[in-house]
Amino acid sequence: MRRKLSDLEIQRALGKLAGWSRRGDALLKTYTFQQFADGIEFVRHVAKVADRLNHHPDIDIRYTKVTLTLSTHDAGGITEADLQLAEEIDGNAR
Repeated sequence: MRRKLSDLEIQRALGKLAGWSRRGDALLKTYTFQQFADGIEFVRHVAKVADRLNHHPDIDIRYTKVTLTLSTHDAGGITEADLQLAEEIDGNAR
């Protein structure tokens, strides 16, 4: 089981994750695209990264906006796995 991070660890990590914020026990970021299809391509990329890391986000698609929510459910909050997924997604976002 993964270890839930402390508030301080999360705050420090958020300083390195542009555009990500904390909402309760999850990390959240909304990406905006020019067209709906661009957002769907982004979601396909996220799916590949998530499968490779064996850690999957909640994904909300609203026309040209895609919101990702990251949390490690079995740990009850944010873990290193969430930070790693956020970094990987942003590293290859567009």
